[in-house]
Amino acid sequence: MRIAIGGIHTECSTYSPVLMNAEDFHVLRGEALFSSDHFAFLQTIEDVECLPLLHARAVPGGPVSRTAYEQFKAEFLDRLKKALPLDGLHLAMHGAMNVEGMDDAEADWVLSARAIVGQNCVVAASYDLHGNISQTIVDQLDIFAAYRTAPHIDVQETMACAFAMLVKALKSGERPGIAWAPIPVLLPGERTSTEDDPARSLYAALPQVDAVPRIWNANLMVGYVWADEPRATAAAVVTATDRNTALKEAEKLAEAYWRERENFRFGAITGTLDEMLEIAAAARTAPVILADSGDNPTGGGVGDRVDVLTALVERDWQGALVAGIADRPAVERCFEAGEGTALSLRIGGSLDPVSPHLTADAVVLRLDDPGEPAERQSVVRIGAIDVVLAARRRPYHRLADFARLSLDPRTARLLVVKSGYLSPELAPLANPNLMALTDGAVNQDIPALANHRRSTPCYPFQDGFAFTPKAHLSRRWA
Repeated sequence: MRIAIGGIHTECSTYSPVLMNAEDFHVLRGEALFSSDHFAFLQTIEDVECLPLLHARAVPGGPVSRTAYEQFKAEFLDRLKKALPLDGLHLAMHGAMNVEGMDDAEADWVLSARAIVGQNCVVAASYDLHGNISQTIVDQLDIFAAYRTAPHIDVQETMACAFAMLVKALKSGERPGIAWAPIPVLLPGERTSTEDDPARSLYAALPQVDAVPRIWNANLMVGYVWADEPRATAAAVVTATDRNTALKEAEKLAEAYWRERENFRFGAITGTLDEMLEIAAAARTAPVILADSGDNPTGGGVGDRVDVLTALVERDWQGALVAGIADRPAVERCFEAGEGTALSLRIGGSLDPVSPHLTADAVVLRLDDPGEPAERQSVVRIGAIDVVLAARRRPYHRLADFARLSLDPRTARLLVVKSGYLSPELAPLANPNLMALTDGAVNQDIPALANHRRSTPCYPFQDGFAFTPKAHLSRRWA
């Protein structure tokens, strides 16, 4: 049997003014997919001819430029046409992509793919649980699977699950379908981490639904709150071979999520920046890790704000590591000056014109040049604060990110990262784990977000309304 695989994967805050372009994506083409960790499961598939197409993946950010999107889609569709005939297609997506001039970019991608492979081809999709679902998307799919962890530690497992269901359908001759139930709730990932209740218990119950006869896979979608789009919503999504069972189980999952809507809380110690710095100053343990949540690039933040750095400088903070701030002009100035040089450096506000900036006397401690100007990094010292500057938007969530720069977050008195909940590598180090409710394109003041285009009513933008779950079948199944 012949199964093609590919897709596009990113998350876009409609509150960010910074467009993502083609160069912001890491693109795998053809056989290169097999060498990626995310697609490692393909190497163990037997009796299947896997046809890798194109997969474009980017750190979350602002909307994707229409030009970049159309470029990737055209190449993907061209590769898809050349792979015909196909028995199956696996679309590896995120689900929260926003493209200039589009309300439902994933629907456009999925519809275009379905038009090429035809109605007899079985199509599966794997999603991030922070993706947004729509009836248009569901109508074109036969199989659906989403992450069950946040922070995400089951990315490859989820894609392998979707692919395995696709193979199962083709080998058995069974034709599954999808039922989904929208839930009028939109909460940030920082309040719905699967490491904390009630999300932990809700997601722990999904395997019990999987075990129901004729259910293949059950999912809860948190949705993506920083997308002011009509399709932005939480949802329950079930893949099954029995329509009535799928509808029933989707509605039960939706009802369970709805009942808990007021119980979702931040997992970390959370408060204003001043409050968090007071706790950090009083701490006798280390490293204190402080998440700058409003400017988190892995949630769609711009990554160029200096709110926390400015507050530390004003407090004459002794012993902090700030990683990192996206500022290509500042990095270029550091490279021009060279290691060991003292200079007056403007930091921040290089991408978003409303982001604040700071001008300070700095010493260039370290330069990192992987070969591409866009990948350069520099480490500077301002007083007793070390700051990592990056030429492009990026997170610093892995220990390897620090080791490359000869930095050890475990020895810092205070480590500041642009994050919401901490990554699996940093969370165990936090002593304690603090999250500042800072400004930015992904700030946590959800009810105050501009809300012009979402479907209403939707909690927490509105409250006090009644809701009875109603599941819908995909058009292909109905």
